[in-house]
Amino acid sequence: MLRSIKKSLIALSVSSALIAPSAFATNGYFAHGYSTTEKGLAGAGVAHSQDAMAVANNPAGIAGMGSRMDVGAALFSPKRSYTVTGGGTATDGCIAPGQCNFRIGPDSVDSNLDLFLIPHFAYNWKLDGDSSTAIALYGNGGMNTNYKGGSATFSPAGDGNFVTAPGTFGDGTTGVDLKQLFVNWSYATKLNQNHSFGASLIFAYQTFESKGLATFGGFSQDPSKLSGNGPDSSTGFGAKLGWQGKVSPSVTIGASYQSKISMSEFDDYAGLFAEGGDFDIPATASLGIAWKTSDKSTLVFDIQSIYYSDVASIANGIAPLTNGGCLPGPTGGTGNGCLGGSAGAGFGWEDMTIFKLGYEWGDSTKWRVGLSNGSQPIPNSETMFNILAPAVIETHITGGFTMPLSSSSELAFAAMYAPTSSVTGPSPFDQFQTIKIEMYQIELQATYSMMF
Repeated sequence: MLRSIKKSLIALSVSSALIAPSAFATNGYFAHGYSTTEKGLAGAGVAHSQDAMAVANNPAGIAGMGSRMDVGAALFSPKRSYTVTGGGTATDGCIAPGQCNFRIGPDSVDSNLDLFLIPHFAYNWKLDGDSSTAIALYGNGGMNTNYKGGSATFSPAGDGNFVTAPGTFGDGTTGVDLKQLFVNWSYATKLNQNHSFGASLIFAYQTFESKGLATFGGFSQDPSKLSGNGPDSSTGFGAKLGWQGKVSPSVTIGASYQSKISMSEFDDYAGLFAEGGDFDIPATASLGIAWKTSDKSTLVFDIQSIYYSDVASIANGIAPLTNGGCLPGPTGGTGNGCLGGSAGAGFGWEDMTIFKLGYEWGDSTKWRVGLSNGSQPIPNSETMFNILAPAVIETHITGGFTMPLSSSSELAFAAMYAPTSSVTGPSPFDQFQTIKIEMYQIELQATYSMMF
């Protein structure tokens, strides 16, 4: 009976993870954590691994860990919106040629995609007293918006004859949908009594879809591959390395690094993303410490960096569309700065550094609280395109617990609240308009674990 239950859970969790990749949008489009135990600690745990999902943070954490399966899901609710105020005309003295030929609203619109069910799965095999191997499925994402309202006013021919059309950018319902699934195979071993090393091979699969962007066709090197082409997919491989070291009876230090993952291009959106549809996954690095403050309590602290600036389609700003880097035309733009070009305009994201603090206490039942903070990656000059991806969250407040269900099973739970955060900046196409993007989030996650 137990074997049948285990097989059913494996089949259900793996198939669910493959069918429904993640929709997180917390630290940029990276999740604030992956393991439910770590999410209760605001994502901290590079030096404090407790389950098989720890490989998503630091593969060294499974060294010598007992055989176990962790399967669960998160219910994630991000509330996204934008507000546009003001608006000039061509006679108001625009600061650059072509400006004031496009303006949004003014409007205040909410995205109506705001509830996602996100499964995860991990299985660890204990090879011997010092080493283990594990497989885990988890995800990133968060560019998941769907604005049904709004309007835009523009001159289709650039001749001063204006029209007003429905949709954020004047092309109907507007939004994007980015999802990323990681299949992580890890191996870890103890180098000696106090130090462990781990490595992961990561297969990444991502899908993307955009709609409502055809108005920017004159700025794209390939307007037919800009918007409304349905879901497209890409794949790639990467690696993660990790170390944990016990430097005193009560203090453990951990570190991990995940390589940049070079992904195949989104061919159907080669006229949107820089470098002909390229959308790589940026590298990340984490350093953490776990201090066992008593035999029943642990304080953890992590620092994580996400290197968005290494990915052109994420890091390039919108400026090439207004500074001469792209010359618009009726059948598409010319110049490397055009959408899809080698230096094509993008979202303008900067690198993120996140600080995560968590505290765990208890005997049979473990209780957790956590707080993380990091400057969001969107400059105020980049609010316009980031209406599509308003990843402005900076603070996460978390709590959770793990309770035993039997001698070989347990249930973990975590809750997260991210208070409203916003960025306000000028429209690059109308100096008299101000664009505000904002978001807040709520998440509940549970994991059922079996030990063998």
